[in-house]
Amino acid sequence: MQELQYLQGYPNDITAQVQHLIEKGTLPALLLQKYPSPHEIRTDKALYEYVTAIKNSSIQKSQPLSKVLYDAKIKMHYQALGVHKIISRVQGNKLKAKNEIRISSAFRNAPEPLLRMIVVHELAHIKEREHNKAFYKLCKHIEPQYHQLEFDMRLYLTQLDIFGPLY
Repeated sequence: MQELQYLQGYPNDITAQVQHLIEKGTLPALLLQKYPSPHEIRTDKALYEYVTAIKNSSIQKSQPLSKVLYDAKIKMHYQALGVHKIISRVQGNKLKAKNEIRISSAFRNAPEPLLRMIVVHELAHIKEREHNKAFYKLCKHIEPQYHQLEFDMRLYLTQLDIFGPLY
């Protein structure tokens, strides 16, 4: 039986079902049925516009984003799919804080709902630093299907590890 690193913490009956899909080789077909095509957001500029649109529609009263980009240095094996950073810089006699969001470049060819889930997660960190009840409440406010998408994203990552790219 293969260790399902992205599904640790899920109940045994769920991981057993996923293990069965892997053994039968039907996990790719299941994901393709649910997410038939990848998103079209390939460039950092397009990603910035995508993230800004989500931010402006859901959490207007927050600091602006200074940078959003795909980052090849983010390694999924360390449980990081995206990173929210606050960069502080001294400008004259003032301290300026800038928000940056970096998304793992592994999601350049992912389904759009999964990219949205990661973006929502990182946007929620602008208001809530810790993964607490308020954080997940904000995630569900921005994306009502957040928890289902998080699970599907974990299936997608398992797919990448075992079977390779979906598209």
